[in-house]
Amino acid sequence: MRRRMPLAAVALAVGAVTLSACAAGGSTSTGSGGNGEDVELTFFTFETPNLTPEYWDEAVARASAEVPGVKINRIVGENSLDYLQKLWSSGQAPDIIVGGPALEPFVAKGQLASWSEDEMGELEVPANFVGEIDGKVYALPQIGAQTIPLVYYNADLFAKAGIKEAPGSWDELVETCEQLTDAGIKAIEVGGGGGETWVTMVTSSAIIQADVLGEDPEWFDKRGEGEVSFSDDEFVAAAQKVADLSEKGCYDTDGLSRTYAETEQAFRDQKAAMYPMGNWFAAAADTTPLDFELGVFAMPGESGNPMPVVTGPGLAVNAEAPDVDLAKKWALAFQTNEKNVQANIKTDGGLVGEEIELPDGLGDAYLATNDAYREALANDETVPAAFYIQGVTPPGFATAIEPAVVDLINLRMTAEEFGAFLDQKWDELEVE
Repeated sequence: MRRRMPLAAVALAVGAVTLSACAAGGSTSTGSGGNGEDVELTFFTFETPNLTPEYWDEAVARASAEVPGVKINRIVGENSLDYLQKLWSSGQAPDIIVGGPALEPFVAKGQLASWSEDEMGELEVPANFVGEIDGKVYALPQIGAQTIPLVYYNADLFAKAGIKEAPGSWDELVETCEQLTDAGIKAIEVGGGGGETWVTMVTSSAIIQADVLGEDPEWFDKRGEGEVSFSDDEFVAAAQKVADLSEKGCYDTDGLSRTYAETEQAFRDQKAAMYPMGNWFAAAADTTPLDFELGVFAMPGESGNPMPVVTGPGLAVNAEAPDVDLAKKWALAFQTNEKNVQANIKTDGGLVGEEIELPDGLGDAYLATNDAYREALANDETVPAAFYIQGVTPPGFATAIEPAVVDLINLRMTAEEFGAFLDQKWDELEVE
């Protein structure tokens, strides 16, 4: 595992939705195996190639062992705001949820229980925590963070194209893409099929945020205040870079019909040399080893190589759960159980600071990624992940603009049209 040193520094963002892919499905039942008098609670989860049914069931069992009197019925669905809202509107609202999607719509309707300081145990609420709304905490603070994204690359394909090191500037990235293309190698893997257009968003946001947020980490806050717009020159210029790479043939555009899992497999099959993706790919690469040497770098921009890091809300509890207090105790146990924390590190590549001891047996891909995270924390340089900043972007904004991101890469929409579309969607959702 090789990585360019030093990677651009990072710190905790104001928070974001989790981007691990979601699988709709049925439900399974796990729990404490009680005596028939246990309180039954539903727990909404999502499954990915990393977060398998076994992962969730084992984590549920560990939490249930700490909190007697609870039986957990696990619900499996899509990790999206729209999906959860449909569950609530159809009378199937879960009692406990993984707090990835935006919380504001549920808080506005009184659907989530607030947490007191005592109920959160030793968990500390970080500054600007998105789970805190109007002075009340509605979700447990997460332990750990994610990078969305880094750029993972196939060092063997780089070498085949005569490339000796990862790009450290935008000009070097363009040159890298051109060298790969000249060698008959697709430069950048993209995805977005099967309704999982968020995969395309990952690539575009990596390029855009490197410039926009690398220059001004508070840009999205200013958009919320009406001080800037997506039609401004700096944003349009960053979006134009996405289109420029498409015009140069840098993307594996066949990937736009692939699901998230298929996109990862395409990178494994060496259909392209670079793969912008969240840090959870490092865990996947360590779990199922690759057939090539893997490297990683932060997407370069005009002002450096900012690595976007996101933290978000952890578990939240339905205000109408059969036993809210018991649901909170179980949620706290689930999130703070030491083996659960270490399982998440091993399984989904959760990034942690120096205060968390890493489990044994971690692979090179994870260690390189987490080293970069810790280095960035130490340098106290921050950029949030574009488009996914809860409490700043309107609820549902990321999902609403995903089709436009696909159009930008496909050159069906200009950078100017893209910026205007984002302004329109922001204003529409802000009014709602």
